[in-house]
Amino acid sequence: MPEQLSFFEQDTPLVLPEGFKYERELITPETEQTLLAAVRDLPFKEFEFHGYVGKRRTVSFGAAYDFAEGKLRPAEEMPPFLVALRETAATFAGVSIDALRQVLVTEYGARAGIGWHRDKAVFGEVIGISLLSSCRFRLRRKVGENWERVTIDAAPRSAYLLSGPARSEWEHSIPEVEKPRYSITYRTIRA
Repeated sequence: MPEQLSFFEQDTPLVLPEGFKYERELITPETEQTLLAAVRDLPFKEFEFHGYVGKRRTVSFGAAYDFAEGKLRPAEEMPPFLVALRETAATFAGVSIDALRQVLVTEYGARAGIGWHRDKAVFGEVIGISLLSSCRFRLRRKVGENWERVTIDAAPRSAYLLSGPARSEWEHSIPEVEKPRYSITYRTIRA
């Protein structure tokens, strides 16, 4: 199995999947603090998936994916602070602001994570912004009998983009985090 690589722990440059983009310090520490104050007041609910309750809590705006029905449903409009951040996310990703019609805010408590997956096919590009603490953002894809793997240290205030092959061919996961963190994930919606 190929060695798992870390973004900041190697001598040679890390080869990122095509369509993956990462930027440290996308937002300022002051912006992060303002976002955290607003995010903590959101109406989070335990994440439920086919009868199981995850260790993380989520809230969606614009649209929400209903796992029981396998459909995208309308959700409350984005609050103003998420509308304002959407412009930053769109500029980073090179997409139109209006294309980012859905946002998922996730609260990860200590020891919470998310297993290997691809976002549902109804979504297009995925832009994630990390708040409060770091996490290991892992990517993998099947190559023959083995897995090709890449691990990014997603620092607070950083952002990643999944598009193209990074979105369609690679899975991603976040192992259990040591400290609480939040993520704000904007998505485009496919026609």
